[in-house]
Amino acid sequence: MSSSDEKIALVADGARKAYDGLDKEASRDFHDTRHDVATNTEMHQTEGGFLKPLIFGGLDGILTSFAIVAGAAGGSLSVPVILVLGFSNILADALAMGVGEFLSSKAENEWILSERRRENWEMENYPEGEIREMIDIYEGRGLSREDATSVITTMAKYKDFFVDVMMAEELALRVPEEDHKVESMKEGVVMFCSFASFGSLPLLGYVLIPLLFPAMGEEVLFTAACVITGMVLFGMGCVKSMFSASNWLVCGLETLLLGGACATVAYTIGQFVDGLVAES
Repeated sequence: MSSSDEKIALVADGARKAYDGLDKEASRDFHDTRHDVATNTEMHQTEGGFLKPLIFGGLDGILTSFAIVAGAAGGSLSVPVILVLGFSNILADALAMGVGEFLSSKAENEWILSERRRENWEMENYPEGEIREMIDIYEGRGLSREDATSVITTMAKYKDFFVDVMMAEELALRVPEEDHKVESMKEGVVMFCSFASFGSLPLLGYVLIPLLFPAMGEEVLFTAACVITGMVLFGMGCVKSMFSASNWLVCGLETLLLGGACATVAYTIGQFVDGLVAES
């Protein structure tokens, strides 16, 4: 590896490391080096776009599954019945969540693109009005009238770029990529896989424990589901911290407590309904 390649490797994620350590000198050195190394780019985490379907799908899946297990345990249902109810419901819900994520993301992107076409039409037919609106917006954010006029007039020379800026500044909308349908499909797949995978975890104890430890009673199975659910919730919080500046322990405990509260509510409702049915 040449000295130039070594330099690139050393600073490729320098901006992220400098921010994580709040190291001003390291941040300054990284940005100065960027201009000396032509192929070097500032690294940003791009996986965050799938963080929402991953966390939402996983949390929804595991809590839905645990609610089924809790209700079934409260109703003293047999293990085969719990497995049939659990896996059939998880797979059906996962499919519904995945399709829903795809359709909602696709619909939102299509709406944003329709708004961009409108802004583009307005820019073509009355550019002076659009430029004046943007100048007012920038002036409202602290720029002087003269500086705002200078900045907006310069950007307006580049129509496509200016329309995207208008979308962000005027409408607070991020224009999707041309292959937005593919991205929407990916989000739907992530949602499906996350929901199905995490949703299956509380049921694993009902499958593995009877196979590995046949002497154990069925009362152990619900305890195992509780332990697995708690561990997974904490792990999801730790993974979430990788995409933020939060401490992994804080994120883990936050997700565990919030998810545990939801699970407790589900179990309590299951017990309450079971008591009502028993009385009737």
